[in-house]
Amino acid sequence: MNAIAKPLDVRLMNLAAFMLGSAAILVCLVYSARWALTLPVFGVTRIVVDGDSGHHNALTIKANVAGRIEGNFFFADLAHARSVFETIPWVRRAVVRREFPGRLRVTLEEHRSSGFWGGESESRMINSFGEVFDANVGDAESEVLPRLIGADAQAALILNMYRRLSPLLQAKDTAIEQLELTGRNAWKMQLDSGAQIELGHGNQDEVVARFQKFLMTQERVLATYGRSDLERVEAVDLRNGQGYAIRISGVTTATALAPIKK
Repeated sequence: MNAIAKPLDVRLMNLAAFMLGSAAILVCLVYSARWALTLPVFGVTRIVVDGDSGHHNALTIKANVAGRIEGNFFFADLAHARSVFETIPWVRRAVVRREFPGRLRVTLEEHRSSGFWGGESESRMINSFGEVFDANVGDAESEVLPRLIGADAQAALILNMYRRLSPLLQAKDTAIEQLELTGRNAWKMQLDSGAQIELGHGNQDEVVARFQKFLMTQERVLATYGRSDLERVEAVDLRNGQGYAIRISGVTTATALAPIKK
């Protein structure tokens, strides 16, 4: 005997009831799973720190972030966790990833200091990428680093100029102690001997060429006054493109500009 087919509207109602019931069960399962994943057993039980840690140890790093990373192992916001680690002094970049069960691994990249940034009262430094960062400058006092001064936006430019000028002085047994790009885009330099050098305006190639010409002639000029090295130089003014003015320790006679021979 053939079964009587149910009307279409009845079949549609049954299908709708089945789908609603299935959806309700699925929602309950999802919420149950989320609730289960928030249980303490799924908390972050350990933070492992590796990578650069020359200015910190694992204990001080963890102390810096204690209580600032929210969520458990599954729901911790890794982007937020990364930003928390990057607030630690000397940390340039952090990579945070989950490692089952219950562990976060943090790989740190520290700033490589290339110099002190700004005036003596500032506590900032410049890294090898030309980026300015806040730091405890006392951690770098043992390093022989120059002081670079200028607008933050020009930090990379000033670091590059230092890298171009510094090798020129290696054979002279002296070094750059301070390099500044003033608000009027003029370059000024102080050597570790105390000599003040006005490098003047111009692009980097022009300023470097001007300083090279000075170094090529300074020995002959110093010899004229019985001096033999840059340590006896107190000041040099290279802003005149045709020559330079020089002040030498112990020499009081005013002289004309020393010519720059090409």
